[in-house]
Amino acid sequence: MKPLLALEDAQERLLALVKPGEVETVPVADALNRYLASPLPALRTQPAYPLSAMDGWAVRQADMPGPWKVIGESAAGHPAHVAVEASEAARISTGAILPQGSDMVVVQEDCTVDGTTLSFHGEPPSPLGRHVRQRGLDFEEGAEVLHAGAKVTPAALALAISSGYAKLPVFRKPKIVVIDSGDELVAAGDPLVDGQIPASNGPMLCALLSVMPCDVTLAGPVPDDLETIVATLESARDADLIVTSGGASVGDHDLMRPALEKVGAALDFWSVAMKPGKPIMVGQRGDQTIIGLPGNPVSSFVTAHLFALPFVRALLGASRALPTYSIARVLSDLPSTGKRAEFLRATQKHDGVEPVSVQDSGALLPLARADALIFRAPFSKAACAGTEIQFIRIG
Repeated sequence: MKPLLALEDAQERLLALVKPGEVETVPVADALNRYLASPLPALRTQPAYPLSAMDGWAVRQADMPGPWKVIGESAAGHPAHVAVEASEAARISTGAILPQGSDMVVVQEDCTVDGTTLSFHGEPPSPLGRHVRQRGLDFEEGAEVLHAGAKVTPAALALAISSGYAKLPVFRKPKIVVIDSGDELVAAGDPLVDGQIPASNGPMLCALLSVMPCDVTLAGPVPDDLETIVATLESARDADLIVTSGGASVGDHDLMRPALEKVGAALDFWSVAMKPGKPIMVGQRGDQTIIGLPGNPVSSFVTAHLFALPFVRALLGASRALPTYSIARVLSDLPSTGKRAEFLRATQKHDGVEPVSVQDSGALLPLARADALIFRAPFSKAACAGTEIQFIRIG
């Protein structure tokens, strides 16, 4: 029997198949949650001038502690047209440009004004220029503000705009087809007969993938019929990625592998040393990748997080495609593991991570209540409650 492929090796081989699509330039607002195709150097300096961080008066440090003569005002968007000289002050608001000659701000709570005379009564700020945002405090023109592969989050979107960009270079959205297969599957809401179940994997996978900027189509449910599966695969030739659920094992009705061979897909690997999700398969048809996930819902869900989602992130140009592992204390005892990596459904608590009581790969109720996957490496020793473990957030 061929040895199972280690999880890390399987993920590395999968990501080696990635060929990012064409680069397109889109308006900044349309780039949300996409990944940059090239680094972004700032087109301007922020702030472009020294700004006040507080409401108060702009003065010279050399003139502390006053008094001063008030000679004008600088407001946000309306800079003062006077220069501050010895023993002079200008009223200033938060975000306003410091008038020429001033280099500090005294806050209004520490001052009183009598006519045009400003007096200071508080403790001097330390350092004296504390309430001034110096030119270039955020970034300088030409500095790289976002790297290639960075996700355009709401904060990154704001940074890009502030840096001078109205459009951003990103990779085009990949086209994905999800195929749900199995004789027992019936579309949601359709009547069931004995032995049938609602087809939930396909919609679940579409929902997982649709969180990312991609075009996802569901095909199926498709029966366990070789010619029907082949025809469905053929109809999806223009997709960048096909994700299948079911038929990836070795039973008489597991037809995904022979169907892939029949449409000319070369199998890159099949069967990974992980639990749940051992019968995962990955094939290639030209520039198209096909990821065959197991039919058990938990297995399909877990392998999607470890293979399908990372592959799509990589297609989109993400600098980090694989899931991030966090550390927490486990709140229940864990048994030892065998030769396969294990992923246990769990819930995050304020003091650690608690495995759900039912770990069966067909159980959807505990999966829906879980928001974490505890990772257990192959041949791990039993761990008692309180031991630090690694986990992936899934909620």
